[in-house]
Order: sequence, then C-alpha cells, then structure tokens
Amino acid sequence: MILPHGGKLVNRIASTPDAETELRERAAGLKCVTLSRRELNDLELIANGALSPLHGFMTRRDYEAVLDTMHLADGLVWTIPVVLTVDRDSSTADALALCDERGALRAVLEVEDSFEIDRAREARAVYRTLDRAHPGVESLSYRGAVGVGGPITALPAERDGTSLTPAETRAEFERRGWDTIVGFQTRNPIHRAHEYIQKCALEIVDGLLLHPIVGETKSDDIPAEVRLRCYRQLLSSYFPKDRVLFSTLPAAMRYAGPREAIFHALIRKNYGCTHFIVGRDHAGVGGYYGTYDAQRLFDDFEAEALGIRPLKFENAFYCRRCDSMASRKTCSHDEGEHVTLSGTAVREMLRGGRLPPKEFSRPEVAEILLDAMREPAIA
Repeated sequence: MILPHGGKLVNRIASTPDAETELRERAAGLKCVTLSRRELNDLELIANGALSPLHGFMTRRDYEAVLDTMHLADGLVWTIPVVLTVDRDSSTADALALCDERGALRAVLEVEDSFEIDRAREARAVYRTLDRAHPGVESLSYRGAVGVGGPITALPAERDGTSLTPAETRAEFERRGWDTIVGFQTRNPIHRAHEYIQKCALEIVDGLLLHPIVGETKSDDIPAEVRLRCYRQLLSSYFPKDRVLFSTLPAAMRYAGPREAIFHALIRKNYGCTHFIVGRDHAGVGGYYGTYDAQRLFDDFEAEALGIRPLKFENAFYCRRCDSMASRKTCSHDEGEHVTLSGTAVREMLRGGRLPPKEFSRPEVAEILLDAMREPAIA
C-alpha cells in the first residue's frame, strides 16, 4: 500500500484509559484555549494522521516555509498552513489545554514556538488576494495575532459512524484487495458531471474513495446532512457497491484553489489513495482562480515528491447531440447542445419547486435537494 506523506502515519490520540486520565490531569493545571470550528477540524485531522507528517500545529519555521515555498522546513511538499492562533497572554505558556466551545477538553498542546501572524502575507500567498469577500481571507480576520506551534496529544474524537480514520480506510482497502484507489473530493451534492468523471476514473483503478468534506464550509453551501443523503442515494442506485468506499472527511474548506487541491491530494494519500481526481476550479470560489490553475500547479512538483497521481478532468456536460456525457476532449458540438447549469441556476429552480433536468442531476438526488430547499435554513 502507498506510504503516508512523510513515510509514517501519525497518531496523536491518547488511546488508552490510562493515557486519557493522564492527559486530563495534565490539562487541569493549564490555561484553556477555546478553538474555532476550523481549528477543531484541523485538530482532529492532526490527531488521526490525516495531516501526516504534522504532529501538531505548525511552528514559525514550517509556517513561513509553507507560505514562501509550498514545502515544510524539512523540504516535504505542503501547501496550506495549519496554525493555531491565540491571544498574547496565552502565547507565553509552556503548554495549553485545547477546548471546544462547550469548554470540554479536546487536547493538550506542548508549546515549542510562538510567532507573529502576518495576515496580509498569508492571504496573498495562500488565497492570491486581500479581498475580504473571499471566505478564506475573511476567516483570517477572526484569528488571533500570535501563532503557537508544537505537538498535540488529543482525546479520542466523538464518532458518528460516517467518518473513517486513515488507518481504518487503509485497513478496508487492504481487506478488499485494492491496490489502486482514486479519491474524490467534494463539498457539493454530486451531479451527472461528477458521476461521469468518477466512473471514468473507476475504469483504471480498483476502487473509489468518495470522500466529501463535512467540516466548516461557507454559510451558503448545502448542509452536510443533506449532502450525505444525496451521496447515499446516488451510491445505492448508480454505482457498484464493491467498487466504492464512502466516508466523510471532517476537514474545513479553505477555498484556496490550487494550493488546496495539492493539500486535498496529500490528505487522500494519507488515507491510502494512489490517485486523486482534479476537475475544474478545484476548491475555488468566485473568480479568484483560473479554471484549470489547480491542475497546472500539480505540474510544478515532481511526481515522487507528491507520491499521489492526479487524474485531471476537463469540464464535463451532457451533450444532446452525442446523447451522452462528454467533455471538450470527446465532443465537438456547439455549447448550445450542452446541458450545464450554475449552482445559482440550480438553486433558483429548486426554490421555484422545479427539478433540474435529468441530464444535469439524477432525479432521485434532485428530489432530496428539492425537499431540503423547503427548509428555511437552506432556502
């Protein structure tokens, strides 16, 4: 099986009753820092190895190396800073208790380093913009001024039955006898174009890891529970059950476009994937990135340095003349023959009580979205 990024799958979880007791006793005398939802998402992924080789939140050396070179300080490819920010009083501690919004202990951080955060520098490097309308740039304004880095030890996370750890997906791939696995990243319900590229990928690998993000996303994204119903319906009706593993990823979306595409690929490498689907405007938002900028960024790295192979797909659509799904690589007909809809157009249809055409979305999936749109929080 493919090695994790850095060669070893990290585990920073206190996994025995004695270890949990020791961690709680250690935390009792420490200052408690309340983590945001995004920081809690990062904490869980550090702890279970999804962010291998990270053992904790980044120190200054790694943070600045990632911003400037898209590598960690030791030279390993890494494109997204994973940092914890605190107020100045907390930054002088030797260790911190990391808690959720309820005040419940989630982990202990051994503080090795504290450093100033340059929000503008981070925004330019990661998001390519200082525009506060970008959700990633906006999120920087809510963070503390000082970063604290060092290894964490976490209590076991609450499990909802949908999210497998990297160790668990790897064990399942081995159980199924899969040598080649393609990962698919999504934060939206899957429409026909997504289904098409997943099935194209399945023609050349042993299995598919359908791995939707269920951590923090934009407020106007479809809620995770609705998306999960859509995924399950699609899988039960249109995919071979023995070729797909469905699991959720408790990660936060950064909307960092090309850099986040690399980040998403490395995470799936840690989960055991050998291939990763990269479509149009991966992890994009608004018009901040070019349609295929994410695919081009993969070309800037040696294949051995990434260790996971990107499968690059052009924008797919249903062509009325071809009477099938296609892309510009396989279809020569005019755009007027193509069935493509923006997210805004689909929402307007659903709000009006109309289903998108079956060429765009499977009717069963569209029905779930139509029902969900009647809920005030979504509509």
